Amino acid sequence: MSRSVLVSGGCGFIGSHLVDRLLLRADLGKLVVVDNLWTGVQQNIEHINDPRLSLEVQDAESFASHQRFDEIMHLASPASPSWYMREPVRTIKANIGGALNLLTLLKPGGRFCFTSTSEVYGDPLVSPQPESYRGSVDCIGPRSSYDESKRCTEALLFESQRISGLDVRVARLFNTYGPRTRIDDGRAISNFISQALTTGILTVYGDGLQSRSWGYVEDIVDGLERFFWRDNISYRGTLNIGNDCEVSVLEIANFVCSLVPGSRVEHHPPAPQDPTNRCPDLTLARRVLPDWGAKVSYQEGVRLTLEWFREQVSEWRSANMESSAVPAMRPVSGA
Repeated sequence: MSRSVLVSGGCGFIGSHLVDRLLLRADLGKLVVVDNLWTGVQQNIEHINDPRLSLEVQDAESFASHQRFDEIMHLASPASPSWYMREPVRTIKANIGGALNLLTLLKPGGRFCFTSTSEVYGDPLVSPQPESYRGSVDCIGPRSSYDESKRCTEALLFESQRISGLDVRVARLFNTYGPRTRIDDGRAISNFISQALTTGILTVYGDGLQSRSWGYVEDIVDGLERFFWRDNISYRGTLNIGNDCEVSVLEIANFVCSLVPGSRVEHHPPAPQDPTNRCPDLTLARRVLPDWGAKVSYQEGVRLTLEWFREQVSEWRSANMESSAVPAMRPVSGA
């Protein structure tokens, strides 16, 4: 049976990769991407020539349609601290308002999928973090617009599941990187690569020993594809999806420097409330998604991402010959 699917944030980094996977489905009849191009860029889906795909440049929280969808995948939200800390109200609207609005467009018996975040664990006192961990979150801190709107959206969806039987899939994504990240994204790996290719000075906040679990985008989207639609899954709780190989921010910065001769690390004061560690407990994911796991090492993933960024920086400079600069890099923590 032909399925109708809506993806909010489908022009974004992860969303556009998910769109590519959806278009491989034989049962897909129509795919609507809703994106206001706040952090997403239309270029991320310009390679697609498929009549099943249509783009609506609108906010997820106000998008209206007479059509109802079999599946809705809600990814519309900035994920970089420098973006969501600058516009917290807009971030909250994208997550919570987007979910409230998009739920009205779901067919009875349809499935609602949501990309939540490891940020719901805050600055964790437990490592690795299982889905059962309730987190150590500052609900009024500088990162709260993102953390709390993700947590509230989870609550909304699971309460809808409890009350009305809504078919919900919620993935908690850990630090994801790879091609199609914005040059001015602001998160650690993209920032380090952009800085190495431009100024040559990689900004590390604090001592750089804060650790993250860096997941290459293809591995992460493999997990989302299986969890959101491909596998026959009865599990209805949250699911960690990420790489459980924990690596420090400083190690990543030094590795990028090794790939770009002449670049170097410069330490700055610590960013506010930057979590000290982040690592998923994948015990449940391995049970729900047998044989799934992150296969791309950070060394291989960073090399692939670097090559993509080289092309983007070169194209940007060619289009702006009067200046050798690229868009300013926003401050980054260990995000």
